[in-house]
Amino acid sequence: MSEKSSSSGSDEDADPESGQPVEFGGVLSKWTNYIHGWQDRWVVLKNNTLSYYKSEDEREYGCRGSLCLSKAVITPHEFDECRFDISVNDSVWYLRAEDPEHRLQWIESIELHKAESGYGSETSLRRHGSMLSLTSAASALSSTSTSSFKKGHRLREKLAEMETFRDILCRQVDTLQKYFDSCADAVSKDEFQRDRVEEDEDEFLTTTRSDGEHNHNNNGSKEKLFPPASPKVINGIDFKGEAITFKATTAGILSTLSHCIELMVKREDSWQKRLDKELEKRRRVEDAYKSAMNELKKKSHYGGPDYEEGPNSLINEDEFFDAVEAALDRQDKIEEQCQSEKVRTHHLAQVPSSDIFSTIGTHRFASKAEEMVQNHMTYSLQDVGGDANWQLVIEEGEMKVYRREVEENGIVLDPLKATHAVKGVTGHEVCHYFWDTDFRMDWETTIENFNVVEKLSENAIIVYQTHKRVWPASQRDVLYLSAIRKIVATNENDPDTWLVCNFSVEHDSASPTNRCVRAKINVAMICQTLVSPPEGDKEISRDNILCKITYVANVNPGGWAPASVLRAVAKREYPKFLKRFTSYVQEKTVGKPILF
Repeated sequence: MSEKSSSSGSDEDADPESGQPVEFGGVLSKWTNYIHGWQDRWVVLKNNTLSYYKSEDEREYGCRGSLCLSKAVITPHEFDECRFDISVNDSVWYLRAEDPEHRLQWIESIELHKAESGYGSETSLRRHGSMLSLTSAASALSSTSTSSFKKGHRLREKLAEMETFRDILCRQVDTLQKYFDSCADAVSKDEFQRDRVEEDEDEFLTTTRSDGEHNHNNNGSKEKLFPPASPKVINGIDFKGEAITFKATTAGILSTLSHCIELMVKREDSWQKRLDKELEKRRRVEDAYKSAMNELKKKSHYGGPDYEEGPNSLINEDEFFDAVEAALDRQDKIEEQCQSEKVRTHHLAQVPSSDIFSTIGTHRFASKAEEMVQNHMTYSLQDVGGDANWQLVIEEGEMKVYRREVEENGIVLDPLKATHAVKGVTGHEVCHYFWDTDFRMDWETTIENFNVVEKLSENAIIVYQTHKRVWPASQRDVLYLSAIRKIVATNENDPDTWLVCNFSVEHDSASPTNRCVRAKINVAMICQTLVSPPEGDKEISRDNILCKITYVANVNPGGWAPASVLRAVAKREYPKFLKRFTSYVQEKTVGKPILF
């Protein structure tokens, strides 16, 4: 389920002549179906096409499938950091890389091929070089119609006219300003000369009045010696002509402005209509999206690895069972390989004194833990006959497995009870290896990972663990308190009892998440040691001891699955679990001092 590091290209490389990225290939895990699950395939990315082969050696026989990436949608998975999906219309490929870095490399390479293929990329727009292509691509709307381009051209013409009128108007204003300046200078000069003439006349009249000589014009008024200046001839400027031209220019400007305003109003109306249409399209798309999401909630999507469990499942119980069986078989095969490669070290763990196991402690969960222990001592050790309604489902030698069928809201909550007898080990040793987290991963094959959330006391801890997913069921996690306890016998002829009790609790450091379905458990491993006295004065050996085990489990899976499947899986897995665990304890205690 991983991508090998080998590849025939890089997303940074490109063909210098065509500008296209070169071939990129490697091994990815591809989802096949619910029976075979994820399978390694040789995947090749070339010429805007993604193809896959069963292996690199079988490329010469032709690909098994291909996707054109022109309209492909690449979606990184929300929770799985190694997975990404590629969809084209109704066709979907589910792919997984070896790690997040390789996934990012593949996604970037695919996006590069898709962009360089000439579909909507900036490179393709530059190749076309068309203003129409640039405009339509930037607008994200439908292509601009010919009529709208004509309107835009008319507006640009009017704006050009405005520029021309502005230049003419500026020149005319300069001309008129020169004329007004010249007029002002002429008037000032004329007034100055008139004052000089009046002064001279006064002097002349004063000197001649004594002689009785006066000069008069025909009208009886004084004759002016300097006629007023004519504005028409100042600097050769035709004021009347300039005024007419100025009036025509301003009229043209006002007319053009009115036309521009009219065009812009029409353009605004056109854009408003387009906006209204786009808003309506968006509303319809949102309604369709909500409708599709509601349909997805009503029924699950058939055929993909994210197929959700639930009472509305389209897959029938036989197919569901086959898928679970195939997944469990794969896990068993992997476990066998791991066990054959593992070198076991016979290490005797430091076991605390049994005195500390006589009580649960004084932590905040102490009263609840004590209550659960007493309930298991009262009810779990009872015989299976009478009104208990236990049904014997498996009997293999010393081991017997019983079940009571219980369902709540369609969810199977069958309590299970198993009894077993193991030679050569004590109840203390069995409970110690069952409780101590240092040995958990040695014998527990269903756990993906776990961690101790809080240590409450020397014999009580809170553990969070996630279990391996068995498709098509969702992945489960569990948060529980685990306590080990020694119950001292009140009758000297009765053996002491060792008990490990695991029951679900809540903790702020491990809140439920969307990634896993939170299961609830109430499990007890109850062990008693029976000793057969040796002959004569011989010391007690492991041949003289027998551990009687009672294992009780109440599990709420937290989600729906077919009842027949859950019961079949329980019937298959519980005996295997007890055999695997007790064999592990026997192996670990061979040649070691007996721990009572």
